[in-house]
Amino acid sequence: MKIPELRSRILFTLALLAVARVGAHIPLPGIDPHPLENFFAAQTGGGVAGAAMGLYNMFTGGALIKGAVCALGIMPYISASIIFQLMTAVVPTLSRLQQEGDVGRQKLTQYTRYATLLICLVQGTLMILALENPAKLFPGYDINLYGPIVMVNNYWFIFTSMIYMTAGTMLLMWLGEQITQRGVGNGVSLLITVGILGQIPSAATATYKMFFGPVGTTRNGWVGVLMIVLFVIVVMGIILVVQGQRKIPVQYAKRVVGNKVMGGQSSFLPLKVNYSGVMPVIFASAILLFPQQILSWIGAITNWKSLSLASQHLLRGDWVYYTIDATLILFFSYFWVSVMFKPIQVADDLKKYGGYIPGVRPGEPTAQFLDFIMTRLTLAGALFLTCIAVMPDILLYLIKVPSTVAYFFGGTGMLINVGVLLDTMRQIETFLLQRHYDGFLRKGRIRSRSSMGGSVGALGDAADSKTVGVLWFWLGLILVVGLVAGSINHFSHKP
Repeated sequence: MKIPELRSRILFTLALLAVARVGAHIPLPGIDPHPLENFFAAQTGGGVAGAAMGLYNMFTGGALIKGAVCALGIMPYISASIIFQLMTAVVPTLSRLQQEGDVGRQKLTQYTRYATLLICLVQGTLMILALENPAKLFPGYDINLYGPIVMVNNYWFIFTSMIYMTAGTMLLMWLGEQITQRGVGNGVSLLITVGILGQIPSAATATYKMFFGPVGTTRNGWVGVLMIVLFVIVVMGIILVVQGQRKIPVQYAKRVVGNKVMGGQSSFLPLKVNYSGVMPVIFASAILLFPQQILSWIGAITNWKSLSLASQHLLRGDWVYYTIDATLILFFSYFWVSVMFKPIQVADDLKKYGGYIPGVRPGEPTAQFLDFIMTRLTLAGALFLTCIAVMPDILLYLIKVPSTVAYFFGGTGMLINVGVLLDTMRQIETFLLQRHYDGFLRKGRIRSRSSMGGSVGALGDAADSKTVGVLWFWLGLILVVGLVAGSINHFSHKP
């Protein structure tokens, strides 16, 4: 906080993240969120809490079950970004745009925004239609028991709700871009992380009830000790694998450029153990969801017991599900590396600048060597991702830990949290070191995890103190109005 620019960036980031959290609590007009909240609260384990919609609700920070204007979250923008990232590897036109520098990247960013808008319109419409029949979206939801979610049923409501949710996602996208340019860290990643961490209060409440609830429902103290030890081990393992890299030594030959002698230096080429990140887990979960739903629907319509039985085997908790899930994670880990990592291009770039790997000939032998190393690293990363992906289910089904608590012991959310927080700490560390301050640790430095967050020099200008002050003034006003309205509502209903 001693550095004015860094202080301004941190306060600006916190203010925009607070704005995003406000959007996750404003319900859509015509939506009653209480039935869905009661339904999720009744899920003590498995069921919807372990399905894709429960995971999606975690990514939106609980906005989905509140029927909020930001119910779609930032995920449509993530989906559009992934689509274009994959397309740049197979579509020559997009690949050329990516190589044109800032102008080409700006065009790709604009195309991603258009794709986000289209995805929001389609996904928002489908979600509103599904909320009118919640049993199709949330298996086990009984409308006679919990009540209807949509209070107004007409085409105008569908149209306006679609516009509201699309506007909510576009607002989150803009907030993410502003945080990246004028704040600290990667804005979109921080929005997802804050949404996941927003579930901490409910997880803490569920943990308290596990050990201090009514007699007969509490757990042994050794279960608590086991959970603490397991949590520390999981976080340490994620940090080690996310930061882990294989350093390939690279030697640059000396060359004369004009009157100067260039090169002659030793460096290394870092290859990450978990190159694909969290994407294989997300792809595997999404693909496993659709066959289960299709087989379940067809089995219910045709009364084929074999199809219904097959759909049951594709639910979490069954060994068939975990076998297919592990296979898909392995496949998508290699698929992502094959699309994103280009050993031939890396070998050509090394050769162009006079670099070579000691003991390996330049050109094709270098590409084969890098491909061999990356294949072994990807196998280790895929096995790690599989272990982390099934860790919440072990707690959920074997120890009977509530799902809100189990998700903080592994899975996609934990991978995202640790990775994003490491990246944000690295960027703050860079600010401190550039101003000749000590970093977070007096001994040692936080090693660079990746180029995901970009260098400090590539960021835009920090927001001025007046802008930050105005932001926090309006946020404080919203907080005061909320407290007053909540107090009035509480005492007006008090007998």
